[in-house]
Amino acid sequence: MRVDQLNLNKNATNLRKNQTLAEQRLWSKLRNRQFFGYKFRRQMVMSGYIVDFICHDPKIIIELDGGQHAEQVEYDEKRTLRLQEEGYRVIRFWNNEVLGNMDGLLEYLAREMAVFFK
Repeated sequence: MRVDQLNLNKNATNLRKNQTLAEQRLWSKLRNRQFFGYKFRRQMVMSGYIVDFICHDPKIIIELDGGQHAEQVEYDEKRTLRLQEEGYRVIRFWNNEVLGNMDGLLEYLAREMAVFFK
């Protein structure tokens, strides 16, 4: 295993142990197949990046963005393109959406995921 991969794995483990409030709240809705039976994982290494939440079937990645993302738009776009090349649909939510409109966020997510099974 390359040093970069080891560092990513350690960082992912650290992120799982130190979730933001928004990540905690969303994870409480996604974990243990609570969301329509879909299997989600959190803070996983994917294509050289750590993704917040991933479901392999269907191929969905959920990213939660805090204020720092307004300053790293170019990085996020590059990252999204790389993940899309792997066949994943990347859905981004702002932290305040998770904290202030969880029901609406989950409804939107359910609609997006249903598209894969039509």
